[in-house]
Amino acid sequence: MASAVDPVIIIGAGMAGLACATWLHRAGRPVLLLEAADGVGGRVRTDLTPDGFRLDRGFQILLNNYPEARRMFDYGALKLKSYRSGAIIRLPDGQETTLENPLHAPMMAFAALASPIGTAKDKALIMKLAAQLAGRPPEQLLGRTGATTTLAYLREFGWSEQIITNFFQPFFGGVYLDRELGTASNFFEFVFQQFMQGAATVPALGMQQLPEQLAARLPAAAIRLHTPVAAITEGGRRVHLANGEPLSATAVVLATDGPAAARLLGADLPAPAHPVARLTTCTYFATAGAAPSHGQRLLHLNARPGALVHNVAFPAEISPAVAPAGQGLVSVSTHGEHGLSEDELTDRLRAELAAWFGPVATMWRHLRTYRIEQALPIYGPGQPVQQELRLSDTLFRCGDWVSYPSLNAALGTGRQVAEMLVG
Repeated sequence: MASAVDPVIIIGAGMAGLACATWLHRAGRPVLLLEAADGVGGRVRTDLTPDGFRLDRGFQILLNNYPEARRMFDYGALKLKSYRSGAIIRLPDGQETTLENPLHAPMMAFAALASPIGTAKDKALIMKLAAQLAGRPPEQLLGRTGATTTLAYLREFGWSEQIITNFFQPFFGGVYLDRELGTASNFFEFVFQQFMQGAATVPALGMQQLPEQLAARLPAAAIRLHTPVAAITEGGRRVHLANGEPLSATAVVLATDGPAAARLLGADLPAPAHPVARLTTCTYFATAGAAPSHGQRLLHLNARPGALVHNVAFPAEISPAVAPAGQGLVSVSTHGEHGLSEDELTDRLRAELAAWFGPVATMWRHLRTYRIEQALPIYGPGQPVQQELRLSDTLFRCGDWVSYPSLNAALGTGRQVAEMLVG
């Protein structure tokens, strides 16, 4: 039986679990975070290689206008570095063009009118949507009813197939990990607003600085790593570790990914409605000398159909601390199932990169390949903006898999569960 001094046990020290623990600790509630891995962060992790590269596990950014992120993080301590707002796009014919965010770089909007990304009407529609969304509360956008797919929304709004193919599919396809743009249109409006009003940033030493900042606010004994959980019993009053150790709790919070939560919930409790997630592969290369991006600090998007290279970033151009002095870093994202071995994928990527950046790309040194199975939950039209977080008086769940696919949702659901437990 749980006692008055038993902690709230949070299973999973990813961003949702850390947010929940942080808010509970602030309210004076004892917490215990159980994490099966060797560090906090869940999907938000950064590896330091022996030769000094800092590699995020998958291409990730922090949109600094996220409401929950502004609530939670000390941006100054993170020393955030920003991408320029816009993208360099490789068109289906192999030509390159640059699209700047017209709200951040108004003079560049005139140059964009002559670019082959879309028509003058298309570019006017970008300004029109930005004006429509300006000042709208994010929760209002996310809560809009009657959502359709993003692709249907774009067509109904009046954009041409040219700009959908050349910009929206490579850019938002990268955000969603979904080039078909089947993600719900209410989420598109939210993300569009965030990109227009904020900046795409990364902490100076990699994305893992985000979870580490939250973990540092908790007592050292509040986090147990290398601690997988086998079962939850007594409706959330008892947790059984994989090593057989039982733990008592005042309540249990499931802050794992969807499939892991479904396994732990068991047959007697409601499983997540939508545990299915998209996968992505991130391949890192090192360059001798500066990367061939000329200090532009822009994401490179590939609009060519059938390509394995979907988007390319040069992280050391944004934050030099992620690569050893005198070397560059290349991050290449491939979305979805490709069916290739790591060596086959690396060879195919090099060939595509050489066609884009020149023969020097064949000499880039392969550093590491990350295959992220549960990269982003699928969020389609008709899904609720948030599923039920309270499963019983003593059992809760949080994470973007019970809401919409973003860091903002992970942080927000963690905060809401903490408020339920405190309130």
